[in-house]
Amino acid sequence: MPKYKRIILKISGEALAGREKSGFDFDVIGLVADQVIEVAKLGVEIGIIVGGGNIWRGRSGVGMDRTTADHMGMLATVINALAMQDALEGKGMQTRVMTAIEMRQIAEPYIRRRAMRHLEKGRVVIFACGTGNPYFSTDTAAALRAAEIEAELILLAKNVDGVYDSDPKKNPDARKYDFISYIDVINQGLTVMDTTAVSLCMDNNIPIVCFGLDMPDGIKRVVMGENIGTRINS
Repeated sequence: MPKYKRIILKISGEALAGREKSGFDFDVIGLVADQVIEVAKLGVEIGIIVGGGNIWRGRSGVGMDRTTADHMGMLATVINALAMQDALEGKGMQTRVMTAIEMRQIAEPYIRRRAMRHLEKGRVVIFACGTGNPYFSTDTAAALRAAEIEAELILLAKNVDGVYDSDPKKNPDARKYDFISYIDVINQGLTVMDTTAVSLCMDNNIPIVCFGLDMPDGIKRVVMGENIGTRINS
């Protein structure tokens, strides 16, 4: 039996790019869709937050107005959300894309009660546009939506297999944590999630599990209660 009834899955844009530096790796997207469907069939209600880093990051806009750059990043998350929706529905899974900025021709506006109703009906809900506000990351959106829809866990699917005390790509001696507290993540300046998102999870006691997107059956293993990756809680 699954350990969790309702979860938020946060997928970074870079993870969707796979081995590419940008754009999409449709093999990766297909594998994610397969895992999501398998977990949904267990009765787990799933909300997905997608980043936009494979297309555009707000901080990439050197010399640009920050608000404009962040709005461009929000639009990038919509492109990723539609790609994820297409992959899921192509495999027979009912989904809804909900955006924090209205664009009714292609997605529903985010309304909390409607989102929860979709989840209760077994649909996968994909949240796009972050929080709808500049200066807030999609990490913060994941924490906010998790609190709003009363999710029991946030799953961070990344290109690394957990949280390390330094960048494992630059430091071969980097040490991986199996468990770490919210406050230690903040105090050590670890970049697994931004500080605002970690603080919001801490305030609402929402545990986080960070794991590698390429880990076989990683999503299912976390949902079933297996200790993989790194768990962040109090």
